[in-house]
Amino acid sequence: MVQAIRTRWQRWVNRRIPRADKQVFSQRNIFILPTGPGVVFGMLLLIMLITGINYQNSLIYLLTFMLGAILVAAMHQTHRNLAGLELTLVQAGEGFAGDRIPFRFRAVSGRHDAVAISLSCERYTLSQQHVPAGQAGDMVLSAESPRRGYFRPDRVRVETRFPFGLLKAWSWVRPASFGIVYPRPVPAPEATGTVTDGDDQDTSRSMDGNDHADMRPWREGDLTQRVLWKRYARTGQMVIADWEGEQGSPHWLDYQAFPGVDQELRVSYLTAQVLERSRTGVPFGLSLPGQEIGPDAGPAHVSRCLKSLAVFGLEKPRDDSTATFGTRGQAAGSTVAGEGV
Repeated sequence: MVQAIRTRWQRWVNRRIPRADKQVFSQRNIFILPTGPGVVFGMLLLIMLITGINYQNSLIYLLTFMLGAILVAAMHQTHRNLAGLELTLVQAGEGFAGDRIPFRFRAVSGRHDAVAISLSCERYTLSQQHVPAGQAGDMVLSAESPRRGYFRPDRVRVETRFPFGLLKAWSWVRPASFGIVYPRPVPAPEATGTVTDGDDQDTSRSMDGNDHADMRPWREGDLTQRVLWKRYARTGQMVIADWEGEQGSPHWLDYQAFPGVDQELRVSYLTAQVLERSRTGVPFGLSLPGQEIGPDAGPAHVSRCLKSLAVFGLEKPRDDSTATFGTRGQAAGSTVAGEGV
């Protein structure tokens, strides 16, 4: 029974507050109720009124009506804090699974000050924000996603209890834009490298068409994936392959390099490898089933690879979806090539 009532209430709220990155609060979508102290205050007023009636005491009447007028004024002030406030999601955040993902909102107040505004989502709260009348201010609220993919809070609660905390006025923002949650990096085991050597000469492949690689002894700081392990097994010497005309090796980070590993662990391995390449500045490419990102380096390339890993095999939730995390399923009719190979 309680669950049915809650479901109907949520549906009613969702119809009244549709998904949008911009929300303007008015009488249509602002709710107001007494807080716990407000209920006690109202009961005391009722007791004082009954006492005044019983004893026909004018001073009790005066005090009761004065306190009642304060309560009514507080109700109007609390409602006015949100009335006319415009809240817009200007930037959906990015981060790793398990970390707090920031969402930046811009608040623009109406004709009156927006005082002691709080934003909350699940167990995270941003409280006591003040926006002067006619001005704008940015507010950053963080939310946590336990898994990779597209992410947006189902609802962000906007609330104020100013001036006396006797009443609370609140509403919600239901963002339409998604943040991106990267896979949690997991250190990858040694994988088969892209460099092979034969009996007479060592060859390699690069995206620029260079087929041959120069050999040099291993130096501290070189990646283990660049070691020619077959040569090491024969001669005991650790040799590195350097591509002709390049400062570093444009290694491919390959989804298929981890046979027998499930999809989520593979993308976590690849995420750790991307972060390692970003620290060393070594050019690299990313190979996923159905998608290839050519070798490159730099923050933009790293960001592109991380985003591809974040949404790999997932479909973007529909705008009318009420699920906070709606990206675990693969796209309809699609399969992950090479899974379990």
